[in-house]
Formats: sequence, structure tokens, C-alpha cells
Amino acid sequence: MLILLLALAAAALAAPPLLRVVGRPAFLILAAVLAAGFFWVLSLFVRGTFADGGALTESISWLDELHLRLDFRMDALSGVFSLIILGVGALILLYCWGYFDRNRRRLALFAAELVLFALAMYGLVNADSLLLLYIFWEITSVLSFLLVDYFGEQATSRRAANMALMVTTLGGLAMLVGIVLFGTSSGVWYLSEIPEIEDLAAVPNVTTAVVLILAGAITKSAIAPAHFWLPGAMAAPTPVSAYLHSAAMVKAGIYLVARLAPEFHVIDSWYLVILPLGLLTMLMGGWMSLRQTDLKLILAYGTVSQLGFMMSVISVGSRATMLAGLALVTAHSLFKATLFMVAGAIDHTTGTRNTEELSGLGRRQPLLLVIAVLAAASMAGIPPLLGFVAKESALEAILEESLLAGMPGNIMLLVLVVGSVLTMAYSCMFLYGAFATKPADHASGGGTSPAVEEMHPVGPLLWLSPAALTALTILFGLWQEPLNAALGFHLDATLPAAPGEEVHDLALWHGFTLPLLLSAIIIAGGALLFFQRHLLEHAGFRLAALGNADTAYDAVLAFFHKLSLKLTASTQRGSLTFNLTVIFLVLIALPLATLIAGDRTTARLEVANSPWQAMAAVIIVVACAAITRVHNRLSGVILAGVTGYALAVIFALQGAPDLALTQVLVETIVMVIFMLVLRKMPTNVEWRAPARFNRARAWLAVAVGFTVTVVGMFAMNARSHNPISGEMPRLAEDIGEGRNAVNVLLVDLRGWDTFGEITVLVIAATGIASLIYGTRSFRQESRRPTLTATGRRWLAAGVDTEKAQNRALMVDVVTRFAFPTMIVVSVYFFFAGHNAPGGGFAGGLVAALAFALRYLAGGREELREALPIDAGRILGVGLLTSAVGVLWPMFLGEPPLTSHVLHLDIPLIGEVHVASALVFDLGVYLIVVGLVMHILTSMGGQIDRDEADRRQRARDRARGLSRANRRRREAARLAAQRSTSAEARRRAKLATNARGSGGRSGSSDAATAVKDREEDRAEGESGSSTGSSSLTEHLGENLPDRDEAVDPAADAVTAQEEPDPAQEPLFNTPEDIPSSEQQPGRSPNTNDQES
Repeated sequence: MLILLLALAAAALAAPPLLRVVGRPAFLILAAVLAAGFFWVLSLFVRGTFADGGALTESISWLDELHLRLDFRMDALSGVFSLIILGVGALILLYCWGYFDRNRRRLALFAAELVLFALAMYGLVNADSLLLLYIFWEITSVLSFLLVDYFGEQATSRRAANMALMVTTLGGLAMLVGIVLFGTSSGVWYLSEIPEIEDLAAVPNVTTAVVLILAGAITKSAIAPAHFWLPGAMAAPTPVSAYLHSAAMVKAGIYLVARLAPEFHVIDSWYLVILPLGLLTMLMGGWMSLRQTDLKLILAYGTVSQLGFMMSVISVGSRATMLAGLALVTAHSLFKATLFMVAGAIDHTTGTRNTEELSGLGRRQPLLLVIAVLAAASMAGIPPLLGFVAKESALEAILEESLLAGMPGNIMLLVLVVGSVLTMAYSCMFLYGAFATKPADHASGGGTSPAVEEMHPVGPLLWLSPAALTALTILFGLWQEPLNAALGFHLDATLPAAPGEEVHDLALWHGFTLPLLLSAIIIAGGALLFFQRHLLEHAGFRLAALGNADTAYDAVLAFFHKLSLKLTASTQRGSLTFNLTVIFLVLIALPLATLIAGDRTTARLEVANSPWQAMAAVIIVVACAAITRVHNRLSGVILAGVTGYALAVIFALQGAPDLALTQVLVETIVMVIFMLVLRKMPTNVEWRAPARFNRARAWLAVAVGFTVTVVGMFAMNARSHNPISGEMPRLAEDIGEGRNAVNVLLVDLRGWDTFGEITVLVIAATGIASLIYGTRSFRQESRRPTLTATGRRWLAAGVDTEKAQNRALMVDVVTRFAFPTMIVVSVYFFFAGHNAPGGGFAGGLVAALAFALRYLAGGREELREALPIDAGRILGVGLLTSAVGVLWPMFLGEPPLTSHVLHLDIPLIGEVHVASALVFDLGVYLIVVGLVMHILTSMGGQIDRDEADRRQRARDRARGLSRANRRRREAARLAAQRSTSAEARRRAKLATNARGSGGRSGSSDAATAVKDREEDRAEGESGSSTGSSSLTEHLGENLPDRDEAVDPAADAVTAQEEPDPAQEPLFNTPEDIPSSEQQPGRSPNTNDQES
């Protein structure tokens, strides 16, 4: 049993690489794993393993104190559900090979999630511990969310996935409360122990526990009023609908009810909750199915109806109803998975599953038609199929059930008959809508619709799996002995027949009986309802008589959303001052009120054990008072650090050197981080609070200090028993094999707490990096640390930049000598921490300080050279190492965090004791180093890089503007030269003409002069426009984008390097003004007045 669990887990892990390498045929490999499990479970039934109440059990000790062991128990009922889960799952995976056309990006993850879902369902039905069952229960909800959200880019898929997750998780939480309430009240935490309770109805709080447990079963199996999530989940791919929503997930609630019904049906609330809801669901689901035009929605609401049918029958809790209910479960798994796969094949090949767009499909695909007709006939209860055998058995069981004698039995029988009539009707609706050739007045156009005319061929992979399930439906309908034997194992163990009681088995023919007559009425009534379906249109058939469940769900979400907004607006106003004031006022009021109203002991306070402690306390008080008066941020951080160092002195004087060491290291690294933050903030705090606010804050601070002191004093004097800390040194040496009680407490006695805390550290480090990097990737290339120093330098990074060359030599020298020393000290702390002050946390802090020193000395390049490994990888390896340190004892059959000691005799050193907790401590060491490296690379190196990039962009923009202005000045100068040259030529020409003509043709010369003047003006304007055009093109290439940020600091630096061209005039100096000597084509002695 555990081997099969591990095999499914391995298949899930191997699925993504298999899909990427092999492609869609990898589904066949995954299906083979589930098929192997199916045949193994089947062999257990064949060998009679479950006869006479036999079962397979596996138990692994885990959290025994919390009643949570890894206890698995496979009996006949678990075996039947395992066959359904594994068998149908294998065929669904084979169907996926033909259903998915291309290897989508998510297809690899989809395959892994589908196999993981099969694993979770297999673990759920075989879990003996109620708490372990709940864990698998919630895993199925999460995996269902991921599978339904396959098309996550579509809003409908996201909404359906969220709806399914919220509804099923809410029911699961209610079920958890019921399990805990039942376990604490009865002392029973395992399913196999429930039959041993003598008087279950007399257990305290059992009614409330039963209602809460049934809430989980009802939501998981889509029983009204929690039915609406199942039709919405049809947004998932068809393989998901065929597996989760017909054969697996929705059967989880059915399994839980079947497991509890033999004992819990004696509780009054059992029937009051489950029977009315189950019967209502059967009628509502069947009626709503008749209103659908989508093939999958017809089947989805039909599934809701069938789940109500199965839940009602199984919950009765007698031998006959249990037999009928489990037969219904088996039949439903076979025919409903078949019909879903048929609907998927239609959608896959025609591109639609809307019945108003399908016509003539039966003629084009006769094989698919035959498969669908047989499966739908089994769903409608038509002989000789398994669906008919199961339904007739259910009718007979309800007719003869003594637990439902009188009116309850008659009402239930009537509802089952009416619900079965609706089932027959929507079965016909499905076949007609999918395969019939419609008349010409139909919405599809009649004949062969375009979708069917252009459909792709249905390949063997699309019909092979539904054909296999249909064959089983026919086989078990004609030959019921295998089902009778398998189900009989469970019934004989849990509901044995009384002496002389007639035992009914599943059979195709019981003779001419009342159930047979009811079956005939059901078939005839359903057929009549189908053929007269047009009459339903006149009765408002398309309108929801009782409202829309989706609308109600949205209204509930909107209500809580508005409530949360109002609550947040009233309590979280965005003012840190207000929030802290409220917190401190509550801190003052509640403890003091409790202390005054309650019993008080005599208070005795010892101020200090030595003058040094009093001196350290005075330093803390003075530093805290000084913090409130300084306005310089750096001074405030230093004073806060003084308080931490003084507290470390108090720890050391009190006899806690380990705490003192950790406090000093933490305070130092925190100050380094503060320095990284403060360098990007203003030096001083600009805001000044008014005096009256300062007085109010002072009084509030005095009140908080007084409250904490008084309450702490009375709390310490209220102790009436010896503290548990007195036993910790002995426990640390006996259990953890170490003499440092603090370190052993962290990595052994309270190792789970430490593991949770380091997990939070990893999350915090990732969050800090994501805030700095934004949407950019903060992954860095990793390589082996090497030293490639060239030339004479003290640090590993190059000295090519001017800033690096101007570093203080003393800083480089100190860093060069201090870094290896600090690394050696950190390694010493790591190895010595189990028996002396130190440990993985302290050692990691010392190593982190060493890397921080490298960064402060040489910048981000030096940090990169110091440890060229991605910080995320360090964090991941550290977390994985800690997990190994926690879990590895389980492989030896021991509880987690069990310590072992290895005694080594090393030459020249002597005997060395190495504790296994060192593995866990190594993970802590790596996580601390990875955390600080993440902070240094993000808040340090990345901010430096961004700042350098901003400065460089500012310089580039300034240079571009300068070049543009120079070109503009040059273009203006050239235009002026052209204009002056043209004017000189014009005047020279006029003078020549005047000398040549001698005034004989004055009017003609004047006209010629005007014409020449216009030509010269046109030439000048052409040259000016040419220069202006080239300037515009240049500015378009060099001007910065409007959205690009400009760093004022960089602009200021650039302004010092180069003058701002925007502030320069076109002609800065007299030399820039074109003179007559600089204008070509003009005589120095010529002036305008002479002309």
C-alpha cells in the first residue's frame, strides 16, 4: 500500500520531464502506473484478502501527541473506491494522450497535478486517521483548484477555480472542527475505532460534530445548497471533468458518508440533515439539466442529481441500502466518465459542444453514437446495463427499509421515482442534442450542421477509454457476481445479516415485482417528458424559479468584501501614530484592569544583582531618552544599537553568554542593514511634532512603561511551581546530547518552532529582494569562488574605476586580514555551539558580518567575488538541509528530530562527539548567510547598480542635449553665412549692372534687381530650412523619452562637469558673432550704407 503511494508520488515527480522529453505519449507511461495499482488492488479481492473483515494496515509514528499518525487501512470499502480511482484514472490519462493536441506550456504540470490528485484520493480512501483523512481532503481541494484553472488566462476558469476552492475549503474547515470536537468528546481519532463505541448517541456534542462533518461531505459532493461549484468547474478541460467531477473528487463525500453511516445513522440529526438535502439535490439537478444546451453542463447538472441520489440511499445505513448505494457509485463512475469523454471528443473534433450547433453527428460517427447510447441508457436505468441493476436495487431497498417505515419511506420513494424520470429525460436530451439530425427549423440549420461537416476525425485514443468503461457497464449488468463478492466483503464486516434475515444481492432479474413496475414507469415517464419538452417552454422553463446560485454566491462575496472594506477603513486609517496609540492603550487598559480586578500576590522586586547591571540599565534608559530628542537618523540608529549592546551586557552578567553573543551579533547586523537603508533617505527627520503632541506621547510612554513594569513584577511573583527551564540543561544533555541548553533547545527540543521560523526568514528574504527588483529577475549566475588577482591589491575585485583606486588603503588591509579570521570564527561557533556558546545561528551571523565587511570595503563587485553563488540557492539548500535534519529519523522508524551522536577519535585532536542535530544547524547557518546575502545584493548591490545606471543615463542625456545645442548653433551660423553671402552677391550684381547700363534702362534694371532679390531670398530660406530639418532629426534621436526618470543628483553632477547648453545663448562671445572679415564673398571695405 505504501509502495503504491510512493510509486504515484514518483510518477507525479517524473511527469513534467517526461512530458517535455517524450511529449504526449508520456501519458501512457503515467497511465501504466495507475493501471499497475488497479490490478494490484484487484488481486487482493481475487485472493480474498478482505474476506471476514480482513484489511491491510500500515502505521508510521508521526505526531502521536496530536493523534496524528500515518495510519493507512485498506478494507473492502477502501478497495472498491481505490479500484474506481485507479482504474478510471488510468483510462483518463490514456484519453489525455489523444485529447490534447499540442504540448502546451502547462501540460507538463497538468499531468503531474492529475497524478498527484490520484495519489491524494487514494490516500484519502485508505487513511484510518481522521486527521490524516482531512489532510488528504484538503490536498484534493487544492489540486482541484489547480486543475480547473488550467486555462488560467480565461476569467471563467479563474472564477470557477476560486469558487470550487472556496466552497470545498469552507466545508473542509467545518469538517475539521467536527473531527476535533468528536475526537475530544469521544476519545476516538481513528475510523477503525468508531464501531467500538458502545453508545455513540450518548457521546457529548456528537450532534454538533456530526453536522459539521456532514458539512464537509456535502460541500465536497456538491449537495445543495453547495451544488453550484460543480457546473462552474466545467470550465476545466474535459479529462478533469471526467475524472474529478464524476469518478473521484465528488465521490469523497460519498465515501465519508458510506464509512460513517453504519454507526452514525442512530443519531437523530443524521437523517434530518442529509436526507432532505440529498433528495432536493436529486430533483433540482435533474430539472436544471433539462434547461441546458451545453453538453458538459447537461452532464454536470446530471452529476449533481446523481450525487443527491447516491447520498440519500447510502446515508440510510442499512445493509440493503448500502449495497444499492455502492452499486450506484460504481455504475455512475463508469457511465458518467464515459459520457464526459464522449462530450470531450465531440468538442475536440467539432470545436463546439453546444447542442444548437450540432446536427447529423450520429451519421458521421456511428461508433461514438453507440458508446454514448449505451452509457446514457445505463444512466437512465435501462436493462440490461449496470445502471438498471443498481437503480432497481435502490428502489427495492427503500421499499423494504424498516428504518424508513411509513411516511418518510413513501416520500423518499416518490422523490427517487420523480428524480429518475428526470434522469431518463435528460439522458434523451443529451443523445438528441449531440447526435440527432435536427429538422430544418432547428437553430443548427438541420441536416448536417457546419460544425459537423468540418469536424476532424475521432481517433482511437478518443474512443478507446470510453469504450472500455462501456464494456464494463455491459459486463457488470449481465454478470453481477464480481460486484456482489466485492461489496459483500464490506457488508459482512460492517453490516452482517441477522440470523434468519433474507439477504438481497444485485441481480438483473428479480421477477415481476413492484420495483420492476416502477422502472417501467420511470422509462415511460422520462420518454414522454422528452418528447413533450416543447410544453415546458410555455411554463417559464428557461427562468430560474428559485433564483440563481451563482448570483447568490457573488452577492455573498460582495457583502463580505464591502464589510472588510468598512472594517479596514474604520480600524486601519493609514496613520501609524493612531495605530500605535490604540495598541498601547489596549496594552495599558486590559492588563491593569485584570490585575486590579483579579487576585494579586505579594510583589517583590530585586533591582539589580550587581552595580554593572544597574549601570547597563542606566545606559539603556539614557539612550532611549536620547533617541526621542535627536533628529538625525544615523544618530538614532546608533543610540538604538547602544541599547542592544547594553542588553547583551545584562545577559552576560546574568550568566547567559550564548544569549549575549547572539544579541551582539544581531544588533550589529541590524545596524548594517539600517545603514543600507538610511543612505537613501534624508539625513534628518524634517517633521517636527507640536509640543502638545509630544506631551501626550510622553504621558503615553510613561503609562506603558509603568504598566509593563507592574504587570511583569506581579507575573514573576505569581509563580507557584518550579519553572520548566530548570530541567532544560538535563534534558539537553540526555535527549539532545549537548551541554549548551540554548542551542539544543533551538535545534532539538523545539526544533519544529525553529524550522517554522527559518521558513519565515526565507520568505522575508525573498520578499525584500522582490521589493527592490520589482518585476525583474533577481537570480544571479553562480560559479565556484576563485581568486584571479592581478597586480598589487588587497581585495579580490578590480581597481579599474577611479572610486576603487581612491579607497582608503587601511580599510582594504583591515578587510583582507579580518575576513578570513571572521570566517574561521563562524565555523568554530558552528561546530562548538552544541556544547559551548555559539551554534548555527551565531556562526551564520558572524559569516554574514564578514561578507558585509567585504561589501562595505569594496562594493558590489567585491561582494560578488567574495561569494559568487546565488543567494536564493543558498536559502534553498539551507531550507532543504534543515528539512533533512528534521525528517531523516523517520526513515529509521523514529520520530522526527530524534538525535544521534557519533563518537570519533581524531588523531592530534582526540575524541570528538558529532550530534546529528548538526545537520539541522547547518541549514540554519546557510539560511542566515543566504538571508544577509539577499539583503546585501538587493538593498546594497542592486541599489548601487540602479543608482549608477540612473547617473549614466543622466550624463548621456546631458551630452546629447549639449551636442544638439552645438549643432543648432552651427546650423544657425551657417544660415547666417549663407544669407550674408547671398546679400553680398546681390549687391555686387546691382553695382555691375549700374556701371554697365549707365542708367539707360532704369526701369528694366529695377525689375531685374527685384527679381534677383527674390531669388536670393528664396535661396536663403531654403538653406535655413535645411539646417532646421537636420537639427530636428538630431534632436529626435538624442532627446530623452518623456517617461524616462531623471535623477536630480546625477543631473547636478553632470552640470558641474559640463555647462548646461539649454542656458547658453546662441552666440556666447564676440568671437562667435560673424564679422565682415569672416563672411566669404564680401570685401572688407564694403558696407551696407555704401550700397
